[in-house]
Amino acid sequence: MTQRAYNFNAGPSALPQEVLEKAQQQLVDFRDSGMSIMEMSHRSAIFDEVHNEAIALLKKLYAIPENYEVLFLQGGASLQFTMVPMNFLSTDQKASYVLSGSWSEKAFKEAKFFGTPVEAASTKENQYRHIPALADIQFNEDDAYVHITSNNTIYGTQWKDYPNTGNVPLVADMSSDILSKPIDIQKFGLIYAGAQKNLGPSGVTVVIIRKDLLEKANKNIPTMLKYTTHADSNSLYNTPPTFGIYMLGEVLKWVESNGGVAAVEKHNELKAKIIYDAIDNSNGFYKGHATPESRSLMNITFRVADEELEKLFLAEAKAAGFVGLNGHRSVGGCRASTYNAVPLEACEALRDFMVDFQQKHQ
Repeated sequence: MTQRAYNFNAGPSALPQEVLEKAQQQLVDFRDSGMSIMEMSHRSAIFDEVHNEAIALLKKLYAIPENYEVLFLQGGASLQFTMVPMNFLSTDQKASYVLSGSWSEKAFKEAKFFGTPVEAASTKENQYRHIPALADIQFNEDDAYVHITSNNTIYGTQWKDYPNTGNVPLVADMSSDILSKPIDIQKFGLIYAGAQKNLGPSGVTVVIIRKDLLEKANKNIPTMLKYTTHADSNSLYNTPPTFGIYMLGEVLKWVESNGGVAAVEKHNELKAKIIYDAIDNSNGFYKGHATPESRSLMNITFRVADEELEKLFLAEAKAAGFVGLNGHRSVGGCRASTYNAVPLEACEALRDFMVDFQQKHQ
């Protein structure tokens, strides 16, 4: 078998090897049907079972209350930038957006097509090195909602605590840290997340939405862009990404078999600490982008002190089997994405490589 790469891609990203191997075994003949899951009707009894198993397991792992719907949609988080304001923001309303990185900026921009988004807080002037303090977030009681991005893949920052928005629904883009740690679902009116970082392959978007918001949603919008369309049909209004939903279900089983979300969080903390320690103990050879209190457990962003050495670092890392360590094209630098399925051994190998590179070039 070919040696598995040390996959630090920001997304699509690493999947659990045992999930991939199980999918490989089941690929041609799924549950003695004589067909692949990819060939099956989404109206079939077998797929219906797979679909509902995935919904039930996500509800179990995250203790999602009965007054929430779980939807499997398409279009990625980027379509949610549009669907959220289209469903909940009218032309005479405001919605508050906390700007903590590039993706929250994109969500803010989309909202302008439907109403008036306002900045509730921003750390742009500090190159998005930290998450805004909860006390600095300003919103009004008549806002349609407050929007946050829970983890910022490009800048490597993550919310540790979430704002209490009272009667104003809190909406969160959790694409890059969903299922990486326990959260209180009841703090949120709506959570959305592309699957391709912690939940499965690209193509599925998970939405967790409070039922009372569904009742208040705009009715005069295109059918496929209404949350109610998908809630009323159990996300089967049209053909869903069947293979992606199957894989998502298998990833959820993997999380459960590894102790659930709380155990996954402890593992993520250990993995991130290994790499952050290599940065902090380098005497400035490596420089982290995020301030310590806002550091992400999912995306570790850093620079090598010398620009030419940074190019060499990335080239030698690639030659050594490390994949995806280049920073986002908009900011450069280095980034190690340590999502749930990235094994501890990969983080240890990166730490060892960083230490060895520093010793050779300091």
